[in-house]
Amino acid sequence: MTTGAHLLDPILARGAAGHPGADDVALRRWTRGGRRGTRVREEVGYAELARRITATAAALAADGLAPGDRTLFSVRPRPQGVVLALGTVRAGATVVFVDPGSTPELFASRVAAARPSLAMTESLLYAVSRGPLRRLARSRGLLLPDYATLPVRHVHAGLRLPGVPWRSRAAGGLARGGGDTRALPPLEPDREALVVFTSGTTAQPRAVVHSAGSLLAGCDLLRQVFDLVPGDVVHTDQMLLGMPALLAGATWSVPADPPGRDVVTFGRSLAGVAGTYLVPADVTALLDAVEDGRVPARGPRVALVGGAPVTRALLDRATRVLPGTRWVGVYGMTEILPVAVVEADDKLAFDGDGDLVGHLLPGVVGRLVPVDDEADGVGELLLGGPSLMAGYLHDLGTDASAAGRADGAAVRATEHRTGDLARFTPDGRVVLVGRTRDMIIRGTTNIYPGLFEPRVAALEGVGEAVLVGVPQDDGDEVVVLVVTSSGIAPPGLTSSARPPTDVPTQVVLDADHPLVETVRAALPGVVDHDALPDVVLHASHVPVAGRSRKPDRAALTRATAPWTGAAGRG
Repeated sequence: MTTGAHLLDPILARGAAGHPGADDVALRRWTRGGRRGTRVREEVGYAELARRITATAAALAADGLAPGDRTLFSVRPRPQGVVLALGTVRAGATVVFVDPGSTPELFASRVAAARPSLAMTESLLYAVSRGPLRRLARSRGLLLPDYATLPVRHVHAGLRLPGVPWRSRAAGGLARGGGDTRALPPLEPDREALVVFTSGTTAQPRAVVHSAGSLLAGCDLLRQVFDLVPGDVVHTDQMLLGMPALLAGATWSVPADPPGRDVVTFGRSLAGVAGTYLVPADVTALLDAVEDGRVPARGPRVALVGGAPVTRALLDRATRVLPGTRWVGVYGMTEILPVAVVEADDKLAFDGDGDLVGHLLPGVVGRLVPVDDEADGVGELLLGGPSLMAGYLHDLGTDASAAGRADGAAVRATEHRTGDLARFTPDGRVVLVGRTRDMIIRGTTNIYPGLFEPRVAALEGVGEAVLVGVPQDDGDEVVVLVVTSSGIAPPGLTSSARPPTDVPTQVVLDADHPLVETVRAALPGVVDHDALPDVVLHASHVPVAGRSRKPDRAALTRATAPWTGAAGRG
């Protein structure tokens, strides 16, 4: 791939008139139905994809979307969603992914930080964020923001439903044209293209900003890992994992449902495809389905596994159950993805201490910064390279002009402090040995306890609140919330809920304590939907360690581990 190119360069070039691959299938969307449980709902060739992207960009520009503007984006990665996202980038604007399942407080702070001029939203989200359907969503743990009241212009994907603002533009209409394509800005690789919120406080949301060039560099590395060529098929519901297929001239196959929702149907679609991407928890569910006979023992050519630590036990089982698949562990993060990969055989043969994640990929550079009290040769891993983010939104400034509204040039970061403790083997491979900060990884979500613990601790009747992650065999983590009682019991709780005068050295945990149900009922209002704990426990006290007397998270992790089975789940 040409250095300094824009994410859209290879996609639009392949869709140009006269290109030999212009009629090849770029996107294939599946839906429920048919003898195998799914059928093809829609196919889009490269020429048609390029036309829709350009037409959408021109229509958005005609409606007032200017280079440097930001758009809130809550649309699934189906063909219409892909066209909307890439059309926004073609217009010189920025796609801002905002999780609709976050609390209204977090959603509002993230909107304020991004300062969007446009919201692109699925019609269903408008419908369920208002009226009777809002109450239904709330009863199922989704406290959705009222999208229709956002003081921005609107574009809706899908059929117009009740709740969609009457002046909202239909995504399908944009793709049919209506603007002057000659007025579109040139494709500038350094222009801001994507914002993804990962963590932070309500005062200063932490959001990663990528340029069109850094996105291309990262997606092209994934293309190389997959070893994709024209004619291959990648089956995934992940936007940034489907893009490598488009860069290669292959087909991005979009499943009817993600593996976390229906692993059986997803697994039945993998036979014969070139590649897919799974988080460790999805791998476990897929292997269970294969061993149970619900899914044929025919996997993809390549399966990338990431988003959480990829354990030896998981890869050992995967290579036994689906030996015809090349299993590859991926190490990376939102700030720079991917960083390193490790083949299953290499990881299984590694007999050293720590978690082998492999060689740094081409163009990625890393160094270690010593950390106090750590062994020689171990330090915090710092990373850089062409796929590195431009920076964090709060560093670049909430005004888009600080990130290049005028000339498209974002102020690039030069390194990223990963927070991971690592060492290098003599042959240059990276081995992770721990973390410098508290973070829980569940599925594809990074959960920062410090963001949510104060909110839980502020609930009536709660003294202290600590979130810990209990590692599982597949590398995923079960999220456990431990609470203690305050000195004043809330209504309905007896005085026995208060902490004992003499605090024992052994932590006593209780899943049936009255405070547990009270806290669990209040959690959707104070914790991000994706960060809701799997298990809630009451503790006699929170153990502390060190001179600072901070919560001993390691001790709590050990103490709560027996509760992370089915009996302990909330």
